[in-house]
Amino acid sequence: MARAVDIKRVLARNVRQLRKARGLSQSALAIDAGQHQRLISNIENGKVDVRVGTVAKIAAALGVRPRDLFEE
Repeated sequence: MARAVDIKRVLARNVRQLRKARGLSQSALAIDAGQHQRLISNIENGKVDVRVGTVAKIAAALGVRPRDLFEE
């Protein structure tokens, strides 16, 4: 079973990589996802536990499925 730390690390890496691949700043992603820039930063640094709804909003803003954010 995956540990919470590992899941946060994978989520952090995937959000950062997808955001950069799309040429988005953290602020732009935050606006597109209806979130605060600080939250995007904390997610990318693995500092927070993220709600399912937030993951869904970020995934939609990045144009991927929520499960794609958790793939190794």
